Amino acid sequence: MQRSPVWSVIWSIVRLAAAALGVAAIVAQLLRTVGLAAEATTAYAGDIPTVVTNFLSYFTIQSNLLAAIVLAVGAIWTLGPGRGVIVEPRWYAVLLASVTTYMVITGVVYNTLLRGIQLDQGSTVPWSNEVLHVVIPVVMLADLFLAPKRRGLAWSSVGIIAVYPIVWVVYTLVRAPFITAPASGNPWWYPYPFLDPHNFENGFVGVSIYIVCIAAGIVAVGAFVVWVGRSRENKRADDEVDDPRFAPPVE
Repeated sequence: MQRSPVWSVIWSIVRLAAAALGVAAIVAQLLRTVGLAAEATTAYAGDIPTVVTNFLSYFTIQSNLLAAIVLAVGAIWTLGPGRGVIVEPRWYAVLLASVTTYMVITGVVYNTLLRGIQLDQGSTVPWSNEVLHVVIPVVMLADLFLAPKRRGLAWSSVGIIAVYPIVWVVYTLVRAPFITAPASGNPWWYPYPFLDPHNFENGFVGVSIYIVCIAAGIVAVGAFVVWVGRSRENKRADDEVDDPRFAPPVE
């Protein structure tokens, strides 16, 4: 079924719908956050450029934006130039594997470490919060197993997957001491409590432990995503052995 043209159309519609829902959730939360900043009575809480930059600095927001883009691109490609192609382009496969990993990590970290904690982004829009931390991660996980034309990647792709989270952590830790927190007025701003050294008696040692654990999780999930893609491509190749459409021409 996953190789049929009908399934390609169905899953492309699912991808487009999920992309639209993700963008709507991001916009809803951004409007709520900016609205609260506009009503703030202190200069640091009402600094809208900083509030917006902070909002866009959350790993959750960035990974969901990437997910929306990747899902939309995949759907458009499948319905258009990729209609008669058996397997997706390598560049897209790498991007899709990376974003799938980030979204799975987003869902796991939020639901194990952050659920119930009020983050420094103003009042949370409940439905938006669930879409970004539960619905889209589940869609990306389902896409890993159900999307047509999935390409297998080399194991070295896991290293590529790990690049963006490393860059994000460096950016976050370098930027944080120079930003005044809009909610509290503290002369620092970290998007998540486990990255804030002020929350640990041993400072950055405690932060480092969390970073190492999450990094290990990213590598593990990335390896799993690559393994599933390779397994699906191998199964497709095995299926083609008995498929007359792929039989060699008779001389």
